[in-house]
Amino acid sequence: MSPENRTAIVTGASRGIGAEIARHLAADGVSVVVNYASSPGAAEAVVAEITDAGGRAVAVRADLSVPAAASDLFDQAEAEFGSVDILVNNAGMMQLSPIAGAEDPQIDAHVALNLAAPARLMREASRRMGAGGRIVNLSSSVVGLYQPGYGLYAATKAGIEALTHILAKELGPQGITVNAVAPGPVGTDFFLAGKSEALVEQIKKMNPFGRLGTPEDIARVVRFLTSEQAGWISGQVIRANGGVI
Repeated sequence: MSPENRTAIVTGASRGIGAEIARHLAADGVSVVVNYASSPGAAEAVVAEITDAGGRAVAVRADLSVPAAASDLFDQAEAEFGSVDILVNNAGMMQLSPIAGAEDPQIDAHVALNLAAPARLMREASRRMGAGGRIVNLSSSVVGLYQPGYGLYAATKAGIEALTHILAKELGPQGITVNAVAPGPVGTDFFLAGKSEALVEQIKKMNPFGRLGTPEDIARVVRFLTSEQAGWISGQVIRANGGVI
């Protein structure tokens, strides 16, 4: 299937990495559903940028922590563009806390948005995608680093990696690839929130390049994994982190 006949759902696409992924896919001629939860203005700005450049996109609000949102999002995407050929599970949350200090609402929120929502969207994709479909999940390089304070976030992302490996085996016979991208530290509001300048400088030194990643660094990897050239790549976790691990 040619790029101009494909449709992608990108969750959490109103800003940061998700917005850059949406732009990159649109540049390949893919019609993009820009999902957002609470930032309609930012989502519409991404859509406007894509359409002004000659692409096709629509902003769709969906609170993915609500179980029914997964099927509703696919319904709206199909109503707008006819099919869904690419799913990028990017939406997520991260609240740092020692495990001993984690409150029940924090635990529930991490599981609902970071693990349960992508699982439901992958289930929906499994039922609706045809041959040539692409599923790309966003994990994190904190899986494997095991840093104090990252327990809830890392645990949910480890779950995403397990789902990626298993679903790749389940959907291979249908001609659908399933992969994950695990970014290292990326200079977005999501990552920088609450971090001092000194801490950010320390984090930069964790990789050989001595810098934070950019949303474009991650979007390029996702763009490749959704392309025809990546048809023989499935069940992989690509740690796009500048050599941190």
